Amino acid sequence: MKSRLVEGKATPRGAYPHVKRVGDFIFISGTSSRLADNSFAGVHQIDEMGTVRLDIKEQTKAVLENIKDFLALEGANLDDVVDVTSFLVNMNDFAGYNEVYAQYFSKETGPTRTTVAVHQLPHPHLVVEIKVMAYKAVGSRQ
Repeated sequence: MKSRLVEGKATPRGAYPHVKRVGDFIFISGTSSRLADNSFAGVHQIDEMGTVRLDIKEQTKAVLENIKDFLALEGANLDDVVDVTSFLVNMNDFAGYNEVYAQYFSKETGPTRTTVAVHQLPHPHLVVEIKVMAYKAVGSRQ
């Protein structure tokens, strides 16, 4: 078993790694759009009163790009993902999330997926979090 934190990525907000490999299985912890500087992709301040707009498409893309980077540490890529669990704060965001998700995975060859609505995520600017499990034989090439 091997656990890893990824340099240049946001530090986890708890006692867990970004990535854990157990034999040929790779587990990616719940991943958000939080950046290394603790800002968030997909959060736009609209006015001087502090009104913000949370962009589900931009956040979903940032999450999936983070996951791609985490998988690369283990010589894997999104084609190796076998299961996805997604958490949305608001199911009204499902269409935008699903549109971006479809740019990364196909229904014919992609992983199984479960998407659930949650009351909240660890920061009020987060609207999506995704965790994945991948299968990549140890020592196999990318």
